[in-house]
Amino acid sequence: VRLDALPLTPNGKLDRKALPAPDSHAYTTRLYEAPVGDMEIKLAALWAQLLKVERVGRHDHFFELGGHSLLAVTLIERMRKDGMEADIRVLFGQPTLALVAAAVGEVRPIDVPMTTIPALTRKRSI
Repeated sequence: VRLDALPLTPNGKLDRKALPAPDSHAYTTRLYEAPVGDMEIKLAALWAQLLKVERVGRHDHFFELGGHSLLAVTLIERMRKDGMEADIRVLFGQPTLALVAAAVGEVRPIDVPMTTIPALTRKRSI
């Protein structure tokens, strides 16, 4: 939708309620291709739940489906809880389901040896 000028409120801010609804050509459409493999299927389920969409295809774009930075952080955290290791930079750099799935690794437990912390003895003076 093209506008000659943006509608403004009396305070000079954008009046979102006065904006016209976008027409059908404003949305990007892709042919649906089902997720392939366990990783893509797990990720598609997480994306669908988080973005509140019915289904997510291999070439669907996280941000075009309604994702934003806060949802991206939430997604990465949910992925970690489900045992998938990912960096948020991967999602921003490769925002389609297939590319994210290819970049995601399984979380490997890290064996950290137990160490003792020596107690400090201090003499108190009054």
